Amino acid sequence: MPKAGSNEVTIDRTAPRHVLRVGLICASLALVPFSAAAETLTDALIDAYRNSNLLEQNRAVLRAADEDVALAVSALRPTLDFITDLRGDLIDQSATPRTDDLNDLSATFSLAARIVLLDSGQRGLEIDVAKETVLATREALRVVEQNVLLTAVDAYFSVLSAQAFVELGENNVRLIGEELEAARDRFEVGEVTRTDVALAESSLAAARSNLAASRGDLETARQEFRTAVGRLPGDLQLPPTIPSVADTLDEAVGIAARLHPDIKRAQREVTVSDLSVDIASRAYGPTISATGQISTDNTGNEQQIVGLEFRQPIYSGGRLAALERQAIARADQTRASLHQTTIEIKERVRVAWSRVAVAQAQIAATEQQIRAAEIAFEGTREEARLGARTTLDVLDAEQDLRNAQASRIEAVAQRYFAIYSLLSSMGLLTVEHLNLGVPTYDPAAYYNAVENAPARHSAQGQALDRVLQRIGRE
Repeated sequence: MPKAGSNEVTIDRTAPRHVLRVGLICASLALVPFSAAAETLTDALIDAYRNSNLLEQNRAVLRAADEDVALAVSALRPTLDFITDLRGDLIDQSATPRTDDLNDLSATFSLAARIVLLDSGQRGLEIDVAKETVLATREALRVVEQNVLLTAVDAYFSVLSAQAFVELGENNVRLIGEELEAARDRFEVGEVTRTDVALAESSLAAARSNLAASRGDLETARQEFRTAVGRLPGDLQLPPTIPSVADTLDEAVGIAARLHPDIKRAQREVTVSDLSVDIASRAYGPTISATGQISTDNTGNEQQIVGLEFRQPIYSGGRLAALERQAIARADQTRASLHQTTIEIKERVRVAWSRVAVAQAQIAATEQQIRAAEIAFEGTREEARLGARTTLDVLDAEQDLRNAQASRIEAVAQRYFAIYSLLSSMGLLTVEHLNLGVPTYDPAAYYNAVENAPARHSAQGQALDRVLQRIGRE
């Protein structure tokens, strides 16, 4: 089972083709010495994080949610409006109105102020709702980050596996070509029939066809890598170490229940829905507002008005009751969603954990299979030279060896995928946990700049401008 230090994690994989491709590359690269200029998985993850348009999109979504806090805060503050009122009597009502057709033209210029003094606490709760929504949106951004990194992992190992398939196909073409030459030589001396030569020729054609398909898959994988990472792959190598995970399954499930951003987001949404129920229940209460207005007209008359407005809902056609019931229903929905999300996340962890164990067992089994297939292939080929075996026997033994090698590649690939998938299911597939060493997006910077609803030309507004400039540079 996965252990810290030599850890293995499960990546949820429903595409067997991807898994096989990754496995092939892993087995192939295990035999190739690392180059000093080789590209690592860390390099790919860093570039995926930096170049992701999906992350940029969701960061903008988060900044929009931050502004909801500013909007809620602004509702607590007074409003001040400048009002101009221009009036006159129309002399000729049958003609198109013109300025010289107006009689007794007058103009009034006013400053009007208004502030809500009492509203049963609704606006304060709306600020709390906006803040909880921001926290939920931050967790949603973490989910996107995990998906971006997991997609990059998939693309990285897809390229590696596709390269391994190409290398395996090239070796297969070479081996079958040697067998074809040997069959032709034996046919010349009468040791085998024309049928043996035809079988070898057919097998070689099939191997070349498979090699062409593998090269096509490699090019496809390279383009998928560019989409996921933002550039074409270089000289990729297998990760020298495996990231740390939990020591036991129960520990992994516990970590996921505490840390997975989908669960934390669902928890925030439950809080938002509960606050919304409270807001809806307080809508039946009164609202008291203070108003003030200073105005002057074109004749120099000045007027000052101060007022106090009391508003109490008496009958709203059932609207307030419907809103309250709707809020209660949505609270029930989010609470059920939280329970379901928790169940699904725990299930992902258990599935990922089991896939790690299966992959480990498969690696051990395929290693034995390869050793046996190598012995059988060499023995069959030698017996064929002595006339005790046919060309078909040799080709079958060679195919068994190739299948065993492919099985090991698949098992190695599944192990790597399982490891990073397990990290994702635990909520740990993040830049920080992977120690990528790249500056991360700070969601608090923009929030801190706007939470007090700064005016455009205020000192706070200037600080906000600096934050926006920094975000643009990043």
